[in-house]
Amino acid sequence: MPIRNGNMIERRAETRLLCSDLIKIRLEGVPPREITANLEDISPSGAGLLLEEPLPLDAGVCLLCRGCRLWGKVKYCVHNEIGYFVGVRFRAGQKWSRELYEPQHLLDPTQVLPSRRLPIC
Repeated sequence: MPIRNGNMIERRAETRLLCSDLIKIRLEGVPPREITANLEDISPSGAGLLLEEPLPLDAGVCLLCRGCRLWGKVKYCVHNEIGYFVGVRFRAGQKWSRELYEPQHLLDPTQVLPSRRLPIC
């Protein structure tokens, strides 16, 4: 069942971990090409990337992450003020785990304690 998260409805069954790490993305095609992306979030079944250029929907991609390769397809590409946010779903049978690859900066938002509100002066 979808979970309400702020103004958006969260439809993912898995928690995405927030992260930040520069990686390479290999786009399938003739010829294949590589571009640099910032890995923004990751879960066992997919990842969110920030890029300087758009990627076509359903494009085959390979995330090249320090000795690890994760294959998937582009599920969405949204432009905002800082670039293109791209969602990738990994191929069936392929799952990400920390043992496979741990991004440079990684945060589980479910483990963050709520901040205490300071009194207004």
